[in-house]
Amino acid sequence: MLKIKQELLAGLASALDSLSPGAGAKAGFESPKVAAHGDFASTAAMQLAKPLKLNPRQLGENLRGLLLAQPVYQRWVSDIDLAGPGFLNIRLKPEAKQQIVREVLQAGEAFGMQPSNGQKLMVEFVSANPTGPLHVGHGRQAALGDAICSLYSTQGWAVHREFYYNDAGVQIGTLATSTHLRTQGVKPGDAGWPEAAYNGDYIQDIADDFLAKKTVKADDREFTASGDVSDLEGIRQFAVAYLRHEQDLDLQAFAVKFDHYYLESSLYTSGRVAATVQRLIDAGKTYEQDGALWLRTTEYGDDKDRVMRKSDGSFTYFVPDVAYHIAKWERGFSKVINIQGTDHHGTIARVRAGLQAADVGIPQGYPDYVLHTMVRVVRGGEEVKISKRAGSYVTLRDLIEWTSKDAVRFFLLSRKPDTEYTFDVDLAVQKNNDNPVYYVQYAHARICSVLTSWGGDVASLADADLAALDSAPAQALMLLLAKYPAMLSDAARDFAPHDVTFYLRELAASYHSYYDAERILVDDEAVKRARLALVKATAQVLHNGLAVLGVSAPQKM
Repeated sequence: MLKIKQELLAGLASALDSLSPGAGAKAGFESPKVAAHGDFASTAAMQLAKPLKLNPRQLGENLRGLLLAQPVYQRWVSDIDLAGPGFLNIRLKPEAKQQIVREVLQAGEAFGMQPSNGQKLMVEFVSANPTGPLHVGHGRQAALGDAICSLYSTQGWAVHREFYYNDAGVQIGTLATSTHLRTQGVKPGDAGWPEAAYNGDYIQDIADDFLAKKTVKADDREFTASGDVSDLEGIRQFAVAYLRHEQDLDLQAFAVKFDHYYLESSLYTSGRVAATVQRLIDAGKTYEQDGALWLRTTEYGDDKDRVMRKSDGSFTYFVPDVAYHIAKWERGFSKVINIQGTDHHGTIARVRAGLQAADVGIPQGYPDYVLHTMVRVVRGGEEVKISKRAGSYVTLRDLIEWTSKDAVRFFLLSRKPDTEYTFDVDLAVQKNNDNPVYYVQYAHARICSVLTSWGGDVASLADADLAALDSAPAQALMLLLAKYPAMLSDAARDFAPHDVTFYLRELAASYHSYYDAERILVDDEAVKRARLALVKATAQVLHNGLAVLGVSAPQKM
């Protein structure tokens, strides 16, 4: 059906060109707002009428005649209705819709995948400071980043996942101080405990392991504690390695893997920060005022100029960000997406301004940003605000342990990133249709059960005669299968993995309706094989879509 759609689009383009040379370049189909009106819709006549100074309805009638005269439309289209001021509603023959079943079964896991486009994409996400366990907000970011990576992989991009560690800031010093105090027996609430210190029980765990001279190993480092309470630098390095290991465990529980961990400190030790600052000075984009070095970000749309180097000689936090993104560009990433919390909104303009001012060939609007809100967690009808382990927030591992990896991923991806979201723990563990991830997974498992009951050669279904798939429920299901590739493309373009969750819920609902309307394992062999082919194709698309989200497609439930 996808090939048929392209043939019909080519026919539409040809007809439009005959009416107005060049008009075919804008040929396209829409989905009718009411399914009963047809399978494809075209507003080309209304768009073309004004420049041609013609009546749109009459132009629509002319276009309808041109289309129906084409062999490709005669083969695949049953009729074209003219509606309103010039809408064309195109109705496909059943055999046209049936082709999607064969296309899905032939492509398998590759259905919806586009060929390589030769371009590199980096998605930077999670990027949590190594000062504590990952909280639920980090979980939302991990789910978003991983799903967006998967979406772009389906569109032919070479995708690179990167985690940026802010290991050179004030918070690392606070971590070291907090752990140091715990090694000396000072705890939250004591007279000597700083207000800014970290209070979670995990700080005591780090202190205990440091005193025990343990070795901790993370993906990017390994460190053995000296056990010396006066070794503040050793405590700092041990605490960072310890929490890096903890975060590795969080990510493993969530089945998220990164290609590279990039350290903020390396931007200083490699000289990249200094080189970036000098480049901006040499470009004439900076000035000195009140003992500080300023960047002229107002020249690039910012509401005011920004301080780069403070009067005490330290750099503001957006300076290493600029250096980091120049490094991303130099590493060959033509597109970069940063997944961050909405509290980072203010950094977008100044980072982009710094990149333009550096004048290294980076296009405007680089990098792209996806900003997400935090997540409220509700359990037993009440909001859960703290974790015993973390102290002040619910950790990602808490949420996974209470529910499941699949539920956490699906739920956190089920809304637009910038909308508030309340995670209902009780709903996430329910085994009924109210639980969206259960509803989708159950559709897949239900199909697998049907195929198992049949017991035949599933591969042979690719050659089934599909003529029996002519009922309204079957055709509705096939049309929905055909929308999957375009849905993936749109979701990638819009950074919208929530569109995948909406689609999967709609597909599951369509399958459940079909299952209730038509018995699959009937006596008629041809009808049975046709219906089995349809549901096998449906299971394949459910599997593919869930894989994009990082959610499993169980065969039994």
